[in-house]
Amino acid sequence: MQAEIITIGDELLIGQVTDTNSAWMGRELNKIGISLYRITTISDELGDVLAAFKEATERSEVVLVTGGLGPTRDDLTKLALCRFFNTRLVRNAQVLEDVERLLKGRVTHLNQLNLDQALVPEDCTVIRNPVGTAPILRFDHPKGVLVAMPGVPSEMMTAMSKEILPYLAERFVPGVVLHKTIHVFNVPEAVLAEKLSDWEDGLPAPLKLAYLPAPGKLRLRLSARGSDEAVLSAAIASVLPPLQALIGPHIFAYDNEKVEESVLNMLEAKGAKLATAESCSGGYMAHLLTAVPGASAVFNGSVVAYSNSAKIKQLGVDPEVIRRYGAVSKEVVEQMALGACRCLESDYAIASSGIAGPSGGSAEKPVGTVWLAWAGNGKVQSRVFQFGPQRERNILRTAEAGIIVLKCLLEKGEL
Repeated sequence: MQAEIITIGDELLIGQVTDTNSAWMGRELNKIGISLYRITTISDELGDVLAAFKEATERSEVVLVTGGLGPTRDDLTKLALCRFFNTRLVRNAQVLEDVERLLKGRVTHLNQLNLDQALVPEDCTVIRNPVGTAPILRFDHPKGVLVAMPGVPSEMMTAMSKEILPYLAERFVPGVVLHKTIHVFNVPEAVLAEKLSDWEDGLPAPLKLAYLPAPGKLRLRLSARGSDEAVLSAAIASVLPPLQALIGPHIFAYDNEKVEESVLNMLEAKGAKLATAESCSGGYMAHLLTAVPGASAVFNGSVVAYSNSAKIKQLGVDPEVIRRYGAVSKEVVEQMALGACRCLESDYAIASSGIAGPSGGSAEKPVGTVWLAWAGNGKVQSRVFQFGPQRERNILRTAEAGIIVLKCLLEKGEL
């Protein structure tokens, strides 16, 4: 059982618009046990669209198409569908009703292009679009199904979530598919794979393991397919304790848990407040924390002390310590964390100081050298990291590491 995605639009090919739809659809298809085989992006040319339909429907049972359903001349998907399935366009009263409802108050009158949105291929299942004017078109054919959806992400996601995924799961996916994701921090993929080799070899038959690396962290995804959900759940649960024994200190989250949300919830349960003192991360830690709804219940604020004078004046770092050890040092970052607790009246703080790059490094402290410190309950801990030469990645990894390690320290009661 496999699926393909076809995205249509010159704007995708020239990089004017980034295709986020395919990544989202791939994740959602995987959740219900359908493997994504191929993603094809094609131009707004009728011949290209028809050729893509032919090739995809011959290869895969499920073909999902996005784009080209709008009212303008370059939107050719409905015409291509009629040619491909040997049918014609007819006006659909329900779709016309939806178009009138959605455009009421936005246009003074419906022009011909608006009215033509209600034209749909005669021989298909029309799925009404509650958030847009272009309907969703489903063609069931002897080899499988082809579904055409708008390219607007919110419209595509609504259609997939409410209509298409449930339909595909019922028609094409026998049994049950379960996933368990384990989030691992600060272990290179090859090192982790070697460490888990025997554990992976011993996984029971229903389970499969995938490694999903990202800068500074990695996801292990356990997947189980079968007919009995209880049996699959038990199989996944049975392999987690030995995994924890092998790499427990590096595991920081499971499934869809957001580490910044977990940290804020843990501190809120303690009645504690949090602050950040950021140099090389430039406020990105504060951004991640304040992206969580309700963060104000815990997060007091941040001092972005980029210069040495800001570290001294705003956080109370001893200028002699900076002179002796340098701004990127254990001594300075620990004083920054303690200073943040003091000046922002917080119980806990995270501090960062590093060399984001691309310049500024030395033999002793190369680009990517980052010191992080965590303060709380009168204690302070610090660690040095080597994140590499890429500036944007260093900023992101610094912010994520600061929050991830704080969560681990809180869970262990070490802070």
